Amino acid sequence: MTETKKGGLPLHWLMLIGFAVGLSGGLAVNMLVGPDTAWVVWLTSNVTGPAGQIFLRLLFMLVIPLLFSALVVGVAEMGDLKSLGRAGIKTLVLTIVVSSIAVVIGLVMVNVFRPGDGVDPVLAQQLLAQGAEGAGRIVENAPESVQLGQFFLELIPSNIFTAASENQILPVMVFALIFGIGLVMARSPSTDQLQTVIEGILEVSMKLINLVIKLAPYAIACLMFNLAALFGWDLLVRLAAFVGVAVGAMAIHMFVVYPLVVWFGAGLSPIKFFRGIREPMVVAFSTASSNATLPVALRAADEQLGLPRKIARFVLTVGATANQNGTALFEGVTVLFLAQFFGIELTLTQQLVVMLVCILGGIGTAGVPAGSLPVVAMILVMVGVPAEGIGLILGVDRFLDMCRTTLNVTGDLVLATVVSRGEVDDAVETEEPRPTVATVA
Repeated sequence: MTETKKGGLPLHWLMLIGFAVGLSGGLAVNMLVGPDTAWVVWLTSNVTGPAGQIFLRLLFMLVIPLLFSALVVGVAEMGDLKSLGRAGIKTLVLTIVVSSIAVVIGLVMVNVFRPGDGVDPVLAQQLLAQGAEGAGRIVENAPESVQLGQFFLELIPSNIFTAASENQILPVMVFALIFGIGLVMARSPSTDQLQTVIEGILEVSMKLINLVIKLAPYAIACLMFNLAALFGWDLLVRLAAFVGVAVGAMAIHMFVVYPLVVWFGAGLSPIKFFRGIREPMVVAFSTASSNATLPVALRAADEQLGLPRKIARFVLTVGATANQNGTALFEGVTVLFLAQFFGIELTLTQQLVVMLVCILGGIGTAGVPAGSLPVVAMILVMVGVPAEGIGLILGVDRFLDMCRTTLNVTGDLVLATVVSRGEVDDAVETEEPRPTVATVA
């Protein structure tokens, strides 16, 4: 649910206040005294700049334990691969396919409309220089370009501890996926205990992430002050364009891709489907949390869509963590937008890397408000985009988080509906059997 600070003010309102304070202060400095004034340079270099970097470093610190534990647990929760059979395979394949479509839509939209273009390159380079020291050690381990064959070879780490110490995120994620599959295949009391330990690591990581996110209002104020003092009104124009492109891409996925998947994949009328999931969509939008929406989604799947309980529980529970279409789309749009903003042209290979990390990152993203921020920060440094640019989107992230969470939850229900086609409930019913997915009305 929505977190609060002392006095009961919701955290997202505090983030918005921090955004407004930093933006207005930075704009005032930009217009009245200029960013090159001595005291402004001192303030941004010694106060607001380091404060924002502390927030980002705390996120970076928690990225690897969070992604590793979330990916392992997400795969392991699939249960016995043999007993799941075709339901597990269909869930995995559909998750990858639909998430890929979401990321492609986002990347195409950003490349076509280019919301980050138009910023003075000289100013962008100044900000790049400001944050170079903070993210430099991470960026240096992310090559600017790679050969396609070499890229796939480097996905497999020869030493997982070396990969983790060098912040090579993709090999760590691949190892986590393989490790999770191993847990599923080697079921025993010992592996059950190991899974419990990894779940504990995930809980600790989540708790620490939540504590770090509570610092976001102050970090947003500092980051936005630096950005607005340097870029002035150009910042607002670029920010509005970013929100427009992100929401437009999500709308295409929601109202074009999902209806087609439901219609052709499940044989169900899209109108009937959306009518049946109105309640979980509203809860998802208002809470910005896939986990908080899960009980409502389960009830809608059972009572409104008539899906087999066994399938719905499996797909929706796993999907709350692993099927994050909206999050994957948002991450791709954000990375390319910030690359354009700073005048960094990403090659096709780099964009393919972004796409792959977004899909895998969607599996490892926490289903809580602002859960995607660590993954966004991680992808930024992987492709050499300054991490302090994340301050641009933090102020509007609450609204975009509400939108992408609605897309995530709807995608989980789409997945459950398609996987349920042709399946029946194992539970013995004393009443009339509940209908399974209907044909097109």
